[in-house]
Amino acid sequence: MTQAIHKPAQTPVADPNRAWANNWPVKTHELHSHHFDSTIWNDFQFRDDDVVIATYGKSGTTWMQQIIAQLIFNGQEGLNVGDMSPWMDLRVPPAPVKLAAMEAQTHRRFLKTHLPVDALVFSPQAKYIYIGRDGRDVLWSLYNHHANANDLFYDLVNNTPGLVGPPLEPPCSSIRQYFHDWLQGDGYPFWSLWDNMRSWWEVRHLPNVLMVHYAQLKADLPGQMHRIAEFLEISVDEAQWDSIVEHCTFDYMKCHAEQVAPLAGQIFAGGAKTFINKGTNGRWRDILTAEDIEWYESVAQAQLGKDCAYWLANGELPVG
Repeated sequence: MTQAIHKPAQTPVADPNRAWANNWPVKTHELHSHHFDSTIWNDFQFRDDDVVIATYGKSGTTWMQQIIAQLIFNGQEGLNVGDMSPWMDLRVPPAPVKLAAMEAQTHRRFLKTHLPVDALVFSPQAKYIYIGRDGRDVLWSLYNHHANANDLFYDLVNNTPGLVGPPLEPPCSSIRQYFHDWLQGDGYPFWSLWDNMRSWWEVRHLPNVLMVHYAQLKADLPGQMHRIAEFLEISVDEAQWDSIVEHCTFDYMKCHAEQVAPLAGQIFAGGAKTFINKGTNGRWRDILTAEDIEWYESVAQAQLGKDCAYWLANGELPVG
């Protein structure tokens, strides 16, 4: 499980003339685990046009990285998005290596995090895109990710110096039991969905935060991409638009999986195409019982409140 180490809050520098100047999130704690080392953000030097992609995980992170890469580079082929857009708070490679690589980039930078807001150093100038997805769909994708991890994966997360807390073990053989353990253990053996979702929901009204839902991307990819481009203040080249959208489809990403998957998919049995798995929702409906579903929904509403829980499940707010 993720271990939280509390430390004094850090206040980011903000422009006092902006309406939100006194309401920017502040960092209140560090998160360490077999995956996390949140301290990297303490030394990260933001640029004014940085883009930070935030999710709990398995919620469309890689999809959003591909979308933003295609918008920035106007539909260019052959982009190695996995290298260009690192997971900053992952413990590997070491922070100095990652920070130096990001400092060397000359294009508009786009990077990812799986941290809650209060474990980040938040920049008022950067743009943040948060992607939500029904937790049950997240869990099904997470199980595929975990069950197909190979020896290199475990060596990296467990044997890289600086591990805090227990190592990550292979998952059980039953996905329903995995779901039970995850829900009962508040994200076990990874981290809390509720803390992550709740923290981003609380800052959704900030002018540099955009909330996107996986179901919205599935239902209207071109429309959501226009929305993202507008938020990022990227002028879309209409002559390239069809190619840009095509390069962000699941089929295209599956065919070019080595370019978008972390470490080109070397950490998964079957390679990168295992990482880019199905991209579908609702697989849990054939496995979970009515009692399981009621349990999940009651926990989600208790943890997130009615509106946030509904948005996470559906990608929209409840009517009335």
